[in-house]
Amino acid sequence: MNRSESPKIVDAVDFNLQLKKIQQFSLDNSLPVYAINAGAEELVMIEFVFYAGNWYEEKNIIAATTNFMLKNGTTNKKAFAINEHFEFYGSYLNRNCYNETATLTLHTLSKHLPHLLPVIAEILTESIFPEDELVIYKQNQKQRLEVSLKKCDFVANRFIDEYLFGIQHPYGKYTSVEDYDALQTEELKNFYRQFYTKGKCMMFVAGKLPADIQEQLNKNFGSLPFNTTDLTEIIHPVSPASEKKQHITNDVNGVQGAIRIARPFPNRHHPDFQKVAVLNTIFGGFFGSRLMSNIREDKGYTYGIHSYIQNHIHECAWMISTEAGKDVCAATIEETYKEMEILRNELVDDEELDLVKNFMMGSLLGDLDGPFQIIARWKNYILNNLDDQYFYSGIQAIKTVTPEELQALAQKYLNPDEFYELVVV
Repeated sequence: MNRSESPKIVDAVDFNLQLKKIQQFSLDNSLPVYAINAGAEELVMIEFVFYAGNWYEEKNIIAATTNFMLKNGTTNKKAFAINEHFEFYGSYLNRNCYNETATLTLHTLSKHLPHLLPVIAEILTESIFPEDELVIYKQNQKQRLEVSLKKCDFVANRFIDEYLFGIQHPYGKYTSVEDYDALQTEELKNFYRQFYTKGKCMMFVAGKLPADIQEQLNKNFGSLPFNTTDLTEIIHPVSPASEKKQHITNDVNGVQGAIRIARPFPNRHHPDFQKVAVLNTIFGGFFGSRLMSNIREDKGYTYGIHSYIQNHIHECAWMISTEAGKDVCAATIEETYKEMEILRNELVDDEELDLVKNFMMGSLLGDLDGPFQIIARWKNYILNNLDDQYFYSGIQAIKTVTPEELQALAQKYLNPDEFYELVVV
C-alpha cells in the first residue's frame, strides 16, 4: 500500500454487494436447518423458529404467554435452575413472540454447545408452566400494562393497528387486564404441545460453527416430534375502521401528542414494494429525509419523525410515526401531507436521489456485517417465501429507479384520503 496516495473514493451505489449463500441440511426427523458458517470468533447463534405466533391462537395472549414461560420450569428444573445454567456458561437464551412466528434463540461460545443443547431440548419437550410462575407473570404484566397505558405513544400504537386491520385480526388486537386474568395453565400446555413440541419448526444457525454441528444438532433434536401437527392455513379477514380520523384524549394533563398516519400497503411480493422502499426513504426513512428536514429541522415540531413499511408476512401498512407538542399536532399532520403533495407533483432531483441511493446501499452493506446479520436477512426471506434473487432485485431497484417512477409511485400511494390519521394526547 502506497500511503502517499489517498484511497480512491467509491460511491456505495457502485458496490457489487453479494449475499453469502446459505447452507441447508435436515435432521433425522426432517427438521430443516439453515446455516451460515462465518466469523472470526468462536461464537454461535442457534434460533428455533416455530409457527406459534398469535396468528394461531384461539384466545388472546396465549401465544405470547406460552413463549415467555418456556424458560419458567421443566419436569426436572425450576426457572431459577434453567436461568442459572445458561448464565454459568456465559450464554443467552432469549424468546420472542411475533404475529405468525415465535422464536427461541441461543447465543453462546461454540465450545459450550454440548452443555446447553440438551437443556434446550428439555425446554421444548418437558416445560410444565408452573402455576406459581404464571401468577407472577400475570401480576408483572398487568402492572407493566397499567404504566404503559399512561403513555400516548403506546396507546397510539395499539389503536392505529386496530384501525388498519380490525380488533379481531392478529395484527390489530391488543391486550387488556382481563386477558391476563383469564389465562389458564392448561391452555398454555395445550398450545405448547401443539405448536412447540409437535409444531412446525425450522432452525437457523450462524457463527463460526464447529465441524460437528450437524451431529450435535441431530443428537439433541433429530428425534423430537417436530412438524407432526397438521398446520392448516388460517385466514384472518381484515376489517378496517370506517372512520379514518381519530383524536383521543388519554391524559388531560399531558403536553405531548402521539401521531400515527398509516395506510394499508401490499406485502413484499408486490412488484412495487422494492421501489417504494426508495420512495419511503426519501419521504421519511432516514435522518436526512424530507419529513425530518421539514418537521424537525425547519419547524422544530418534533425530535424525530419517521415513515416505514411494516414487516408483516400477510398484510402490510405504510406508517408515519412521531410525537409532537399538543399545540402543534395539527400543524405536523398538515406538513406531512404537504410533503406527500410535493412528491406527487414534483420530480426528485438527481442530487437528492443519489444521496438516498448511496445511503440505502451503505445501510445494506452494514446489514451484511457478520454472520448473525446475514442469517437474519436469510430468515426474513425464507419466512416470506423469498430467495436470494429478492436481495439482488432490491439492489437493482435502488440503483435504477428513476425520478419519474418515484413520482408515479407517490401519485399511486401517497394520497391523504387513503391514510388513517390518529392523534393521542
